[in-house]
Amino acid sequence: MSTDSYTRKISAIWSADVAGYSRLMGEDEEATVRTISAYRNVMADLIGRHRGRVVDSPGDNLLAEFASVVDALRCAWDVQQELGSRNAELAENRRMRFRIGINLGDVIEEEDRLYGDGVNVAARLESLAEPGGINISGTAFDQVKNKLPYRFRFIGEQPVKNISDPVRMYRVEMAPDAPAEAVGGEPKNRKFPRPGLIGLTTAGIAVLAVGFYFWADMHARSLSDRSPAGLPGSLLSQRASIAVLPFKNLSGDPEQEYFSDGITNDIITDLSRFGELLVIASNTVFTYKGKTVNIQSVGQQLGVRYILEGSVQKLGGSVRINAQLIDAADGTHIWAQRYERDYEDIFKLQGEIVQAIVATLAVNITQTERVRAMRKKPQDLQAYDYLLRGWAHYYRRTRSSNTLAGEMFDKAAQLDPAYSAAYVGLGWVEYSKMGYGWTEFSDKALDKSMFFARKALELDAANALAHTLLCNVYTFQGKYELAIREAEQALELNPNHAHTHGQLGWVLLWSGRVDEAAAALEISLRLDSTTPRNAWMHLGTAYYLKGQYGQALDILEKGVVKRPDFVGYYIALAATYAQLGRTEEAANAANEVRRLDPFFAVDSFGTAFRNSAHREDFLDGLRKAGLK
Repeated sequence: MSTDSYTRKISAIWSADVAGYSRLMGEDEEATVRTISAYRNVMADLIGRHRGRVVDSPGDNLLAEFASVVDALRCAWDVQQELGSRNAELAENRRMRFRIGINLGDVIEEEDRLYGDGVNVAARLESLAEPGGINISGTAFDQVKNKLPYRFRFIGEQPVKNISDPVRMYRVEMAPDAPAEAVGGEPKNRKFPRPGLIGLTTAGIAVLAVGFYFWADMHARSLSDRSPAGLPGSLLSQRASIAVLPFKNLSGDPEQEYFSDGITNDIITDLSRFGELLVIASNTVFTYKGKTVNIQSVGQQLGVRYILEGSVQKLGGSVRINAQLIDAADGTHIWAQRYERDYEDIFKLQGEIVQAIVATLAVNITQTERVRAMRKKPQDLQAYDYLLRGWAHYYRRTRSSNTLAGEMFDKAAQLDPAYSAAYVGLGWVEYSKMGYGWTEFSDKALDKSMFFARKALELDAANALAHTLLCNVYTFQGKYELAIREAEQALELNPNHAHTHGQLGWVLLWSGRVDEAAAALEISLRLDSTTPRNAWMHLGTAYYLKGQYGQALDILEKGVVKRPDFVGYYIALAATYAQLGRTEEAANAANEVRRLDPFFAVDSFGTAFRNSAHREDFLDGLRKAGLK
């Protein structure tokens, strides 16, 4: 490019796209085109009013330039307010929510087009924005923090492809009563290694890294920090505690008592497999059978924080089970669920229901305990609470929060050097450094991750999560058989852990054992279908490789709704649509791949597949979709 044909300048770059655009197009193309055309006109008009210009608007994207960050942010705010009002007139599933990213940076202008890092950063911020939300970079924030009345929340440092330093990101709080938490927690300027998995191509990372995100961020609602009156503080500081009251038999048939009692006993047994839960034994809780109880009184008598109660009812050829988890401090209902199944195979049915209850229950208790720990003052913390705080930081998935997680886990280990769970946490922190490219010494981070996993198992050979961590490490190293063995050991110790089933499915998929992979992933999703993980993508890929493209598509479309910004789903969707002959949808998915990963290359994709025929099957679909 001749320097005579372009100019460099500093501009405020404004990038926007539609959250869930592929879903909207898939459900009703004509309505989606009408809406996006109308909304584009609204945005173009407001951009002009705020002294900006539209640079480009391909697909569902819109790129604009402003001379001032103040003008850019005011425009973004007005756009979101106007589109929010228009969305209120549409059905929930037809609402079109734009995400906007704003950056102040250096750009190259050639024939009215813009290129360069300034544009790339804005696009990255946009992809991380919430639907209907606005993200701005640190450079943009520095220009507006004292000039506009908006509230900002510092989110952390975000890696940007091909840019050496991470980018500070701030979220503009759109709610009118949002708290003003503007600048707390910003990191000092430092040099960081280039993001990405060291030594791998970008496309190779897309395959190997998918399994890393198998634990999604957990969002739990705040609950009271009060503990039940008279409850021993030492007990609560060590582990979350629960009592499972005997499930009531509502069938009207005394002969069905064995079934309700069996449900209760199996839940108690399976909950006891979770090392972080203190579970009251069955002989104690069955003293309450047939009695009307006060939950708070039971909590005080047994010294537990949580109570699970439920009922069983046989209705013709089916059975219905209700279960609810209650905070014994004040009787607050944390979680409730109803299960209804055919009665044909009662014992298999009992196992499935118990598995579903236990897995969901453990997740809810864990979420609630983390929120409780984060609400406590630091001087009140003990080893278990430091562990919970560590996981709360860890799941935020930023470089700074990962560092804080490591500090919390380290404090837990210092307070209790024999605390196996603390070393597992340290191991995951090191794995994250390597997985996200947050260290220039990836090999050392991986070695440390393995060291901490083995340390945890030395202290507690029954720590299932330590085996899962080793599974991750071995998978990343390409040692699939060792990874499978570790996952299977983890599941022997805790057969109700959804993420370990998902992890096993992941490594079975890459190792070529597709049918077994599909079975493991289906169990994972049966146990936990709400958390936005990659199990949907892996399962869809398994059915793709089995040649069952219709079923693959159904699964992938469910997954992309949960993680609409994850490029892996669009890669799999592009190949699947292409094999089904749905060329326009394949092209749309391919465009999403290019948008989310501009450096994607088909020939570098799928190197983790041990079976070369599986890789070629997938690459065939990608090429048919128009990807190169």
